[in-house]
Amino acid sequence: MASSPEICVFGAGSIGCYVGGRLAATGTAVRFIGRERVVSEVRAHGLHLTDWQGADLKVPASDVRIDTGPEALATADLVVVTVKSAATEEAGQTLASRLKPGAIVISFQNGLHNAEVLRGLLPGRTVLTGMVPFNVAAQGQGHFHAGSEGTLEVARHAALAPFLEAFVRAGLPLKQHADIVAVQWAKLLFNLNNALNALADLPLKEELSQRAWRRCLALVQGEALAVLGRAGVKPAKLTPLPPGWIPMLLGAPDAVFGVLAKKMLAIDPKARSSMWDDLHAGRKTEVDYLNGEVIRLGQQHGVPAPVNSRLVELIREAEGGNRRAWTGEALLADLENAKG
Repeated sequence: MASSPEICVFGAGSIGCYVGGRLAATGTAVRFIGRERVVSEVRAHGLHLTDWQGADLKVPASDVRIDTGPEALATADLVVVTVKSAATEEAGQTLASRLKPGAIVISFQNGLHNAEVLRGLLPGRTVLTGMVPFNVAAQGQGHFHAGSEGTLEVARHAALAPFLEAFVRAGLPLKQHADIVAVQWAKLLFNLNNALNALADLPLKEELSQRAWRRCLALVQGEALAVLGRAGVKPAKLTPLPPGWIPMLLGAPDAVFGVLAKKMLAIDPKARSSMWDDLHAGRKTEVDYLNGEVIRLGQQHGVPAPVNSRLVELIREAEGGNRRAWTGEALLADLENAKG
């Protein structure tokens, strides 16, 4: 491998443009593969990367190497896969025909099994599970904004060594884990709020500041924790509180929650979930890869998950154009009725 490795972002959406953009802005050779809508936007405006703590980086359009075709895969030393979960199999098939020998792959996608899908399509390749804990929103004209804190998480592997410096330089250090599955489940517990945020039609910070919406999340997480307990899965501790304590904290009165959960509210006031973005853009959401994972694991272990099932049903209705104007109190009553 050359002394300056080349990174390819396969799936230049909000996460891909933000992560790849910060790498490119700080001197790493990055090539992007995306859909025509994003490619045209970035070619016209370049990349502008900001975060809730004040970071502000720009890559002029003339310096952004972005295209719709897979040619960039042939020279990449590292491929960062950031496509939606439903597109993982197609991505793996494309990678299989293009990757050069020795190139490694990181799946920075929602859900639990995308890296497994890629490994199945890329036998003999190093494919690592990764996780992006922060929220990124597209602001238009090539501007991508990270609205919450977090560090890129990835399975520990010696093959990452040539790339670590580049991620540190970009302000996105890779935190390596021996048990990345526990980390994925911990993040998924938080991502169960994506569906609620989409139905709330509120910024994340405003939603989480209202007790009724937090009680909805407590119901959803509590059910998921019961499923995980039966399955013998112990999610990692990503916050000062163990995962099992968080539903109780969510149910606290607003004043108490505001004091005890300052880090949970360390979110840009305008940040919303990716599922909210998908609904507003008329795209199919990833609810099957979030709440759906709880339902499937429950089915495997004989534990019903009626609350998560109801949320999937409501998101499906919203995808079909039947969007309701929910209040936290109304949805809480609906979910409690589903729980029985």
